[in-house]
Amino acid sequence: MKNFFSFPNPVNDAAARTVALGVLTMALVALATNTAWLLIPLTYGFVARVAAGPKISPLGQFAVRVAGPRLTTWQKSVPGPPKRFAQVLGLAFTGSATIVWLTAGWGDARWILIPLILAASLEGFFGYCLGCTVFGWLMRAGVIPEEICLECGDLSRRYASVTHDNS
Repeated sequence: MKNFFSFPNPVNDAAARTVALGVLTMALVALATNTAWLLIPLTYGFVARVAAGPKISPLGQFAVRVAGPRLTTWQKSVPGPPKRFAQVLGLAFTGSATIVWLTAGWGDARWILIPLILAASLEGFFGYCLGCTVFGWLMRAGVIPEEICLECGDLSRRYASVTHDNS
């Protein structure tokens, strides 16, 4: 059961970017069509990915099994803990938007999706993970212990592996 509730480490960046593009698409459709109920699958997806990685997330499964492997130019392994943290941030935004929608209405909730759209756009189109950046800041500030992601705290490991791979 412990393995079920785990997050992959490392993560295929192509799959992560595919998930981001799926989140972006759903959020944009929700805004463009005033379809508030799309917050439910958006929020579920983040809950699923935070809890168990892509195992119980339909979008995660699509990214890992279908789209990610075909995006050959985006293939690279990246540390899992910052990606999980990014999913937690996505959950915070979609969860907040869902609560606001249910209590105050769609007109107020829809604005909470704007930062999510920005972050998903950066990840999906440019491979820049805003949540991963915040994770790094929190590690440097000592809020997140270095043991959570040894590779994140010691970039020389990443550079060494690149050097050995290119030799």
